Amino acid sequence: MLALGLAGCVSLPQSEALREQAPAGLPRQVELAAVPFYRQDDFLCGPAALAMVFAPAGVQAGVESLKPLVYLPGRRGSLQAEMLGATRRSGLLAYALPPRMDALLRELAAGAPAVVLVNLSFSVLPVWHYAVVVGYDLDRRSFLVRSGAHARDEWSFGFLEFLWRDSGYWSMLALAPGRLPATADEAGAGAAVAALEQAGKPSEARDSYRAMLARWPSSLVGLIGLGNTEYALGELAGAERAFRRAAQAHPDSAAALNNLAQVLGELGRLAEAEQAARAALAVGGPLHAEAQKTLEGILQRRAQLR
Repeated sequence: MLALGLAGCVSLPQSEALREQAPAGLPRQVELAAVPFYRQDDFLCGPAALAMVFAPAGVQAGVESLKPLVYLPGRRGSLQAEMLGATRRSGLLAYALPPRMDALLRELAAGAPAVVLVNLSFSVLPVWHYAVVVGYDLDRRSFLVRSGAHARDEWSFGFLEFLWRDSGYWSMLALAPGRLPATADEAGAGAAVAALEQAGKPSEARDSYRAMLARWPSSLVGLIGLGNTEYALGELAGAERAFRRAAQAHPDSAAALNNLAQVLGELGRLAEAEQAARAALAVGGPLHAEAQKTLEGILQRRAQLR
């Protein structure tokens, strides 16, 4: 390919850094051989790439079934937003990785194949393509890739970086509910799980919030998210436990206190609900009006019972 010849003519800082020192603690070779291969024909690299990474996450989907979710005929391809959205609508956690090759290596070592967006042509006239990275070899400084008609290509670190850089090093994971990326930080994990919840998958999001709390036990996003998904699933006792934990760990969180008050009110424990609502009101901030409304509703119910 023309790009292969050009790869030696440009600066490839990430590959050069890995040549100097590989990330610590990684196995020298990884290959996720169980990831299936779907041939990427007729501008359908997006659906085919998702079908490949969905399978190890527990979702068996063919290219044709995924095509309506991501393929845009006018663009003759798929945008990143559609790739992430289709993953969430399929009940999986979609996570855009940091734009770093070391993050890609760590996720592969943790057993997660990754979709990468590469440019197979010049920057001024790009030909975008989604490939699936399924392994690496630190000694050979190469990645193993499923791409196009090839079930097992070997791309050097430099070759992948050259093709990858025009997308801003964009890549994504599709993970089963309850599993988090190895490289995720708390904020990134919280945003990814919240997006899964917003896609109408409360049960799957609940599993992922629980995974968040296993890693960050006092995470406010994780605790409130767990409470919200328990509530959406009709599990009021579980919602109360989550919101109470959030209020205890974060006593200055009006959201945790207000949500706790609402759930306690629905459980008929109005005295406790009033106490939580007054605490939320005392915190103030942007939820002041909502906390006031919650308190008024609780007081009205208490007056009716007298």
